[in-house]
Amino acid sequence: MPTVLRIFGLRVVIYPNDHRPAHVHVQGNGCEAVFDLHCPGGPSELRENYGFPKKDLIRIAGALATELDQLCAIWREIHGPRY
Repeated sequence: MPTVLRIFGLRVVIYPNDHRPAHVHVQGNGCEAVFDLHCPGGPSELRENYGFPKKDLIRIAGALATELDQLCAIWREIHGPRY
């Protein structure tokens, strides 16, 4: 599972064998959250949360918004243009 970005000491991961829609897994501190990217225009949206406090989720969402273009491009590199 390639780490495609690090934010606030957390790993942002895109699994090579994952499914649509385009999304990332944010992992760290014993927690994980999944954000749908809504490529190409965003905004990202929290889909699942396993343990992150709400204030952390807000910070993560903001950081993902800043990197949305890059994350969508990486998703397409890994999964192909039809995703």
